[in-house]
Amino acid sequence: MTTAFGGRATGARLERMKASPRWVDGAFRNVHPLIPGLRAPVRMPTITEFLMGGTRRVPPGPLPMGDPREAWRRAPESGMRVTWIGHSTLLIEIGGVRVLTDPVWGPRASPFRVAGPRRFQDPVVDLDELPPVDVIVLSHDHYDHLDYPTFRRIAKWSTPIVTSLGVGAHLEAWGVHRSRITELDWWEVAKPPGVDVAITATPSQHFSGRTIRTRNATLWSSFVIRGAGHTAFFGADTGLSTLYRDIAAKFGPFDVAMLEVGAYHPAWGDIHLGPDNAIKALEMIGNPPFIPIHWGTFNLAMHPWDAPVERLAELAQQAGLTMMVPRPGDPVEPAAGARVEPWWRAVVKRRGTHAAPPVPEPVPPGSWPLD
Repeated sequence: MTTAFGGRATGARLERMKASPRWVDGAFRNVHPLIPGLRAPVRMPTITEFLMGGTRRVPPGPLPMGDPREAWRRAPESGMRVTWIGHSTLLIEIGGVRVLTDPVWGPRASPFRVAGPRRFQDPVVDLDELPPVDVIVLSHDHYDHLDYPTFRRIAKWSTPIVTSLGVGAHLEAWGVHRSRITELDWWEVAKPPGVDVAITATPSQHFSGRTIRTRNATLWSSFVIRGAGHTAFFGADTGLSTLYRDIAAKFGPFDVAMLEVGAYHPAWGDIHLGPDNAIKALEMIGNPPFIPIHWGTFNLAMHPWDAPVERLAELAQQAGLTMMVPRPGDPVEPAAGARVEPWWRAVVKRRGTHAAPPVPEPVPPGSWPLD
């Protein structure tokens, strides 16, 4: 029976996973030494604190959004354009090729229809309103990145999918034909046929799993996307690692970097960046133009919904970085330079700054958090 939990790797797929240097004692591991002090000396939050703690965890009103459809009808003047759909979902136009990352159009980052983190609002466009997509890049199998309702629809497409080792088992369970799926270990490259782009899986410091029992059963990756005359870095989910320097040495300089800034906690420093470590990671890869992702879409941590971008704006100004914080649906060309308008503050002003935290929805034991 097809379910949102996905499939399990078997046969040749499993044997290839076991051959990876990242496969240790029956699962994938972060094998690179951690940077000292990444995880603050505080205990992990309990499930009750995760569900009930914090304030202002959702916006008090709808977020302003752009409409990218008219822009998508024209080629970007610089040859590269990025549209943040929300969370880690981006449409990257690079050298005439359209790359869609971690597509999530479902209503919840959850395997359940009635429980789990709900989207703040519908995506800026429907999945069927996207222009023709040439390749999909899928970083790992957590629910806020690998979305069952979305991929059940994508299963009807013919678009090739590039992902991390083992993740293809989920896709095949949901009806995606094996011929469309390319699974990569770190440093491996895919060149989808008929698509003028090279996609390399690069390291990240994270974990995986769609249930507690399948924790780290698939690999997690960041990705370097190289098209005609342009190179983009999609950081996906990661903690801070000196491997960023290795990525920059192999593939830099980058025309744009998309790094996660949301869903952070002092105890999660080795698996999520947050705004402070995103700035450090950006410095390691050469301070390219920067688009923050993994925020403003789901309630996945105990901090206020806008805390990541407020802190990031402060840090970026201090460091003199080229940062773009587009509204969901506003296409931006990194070559055009900085674009930081605090549009998120208008949401607070319109509805007040003291909105009560939402009443948490029930989450079945053993299924959360997996972000």
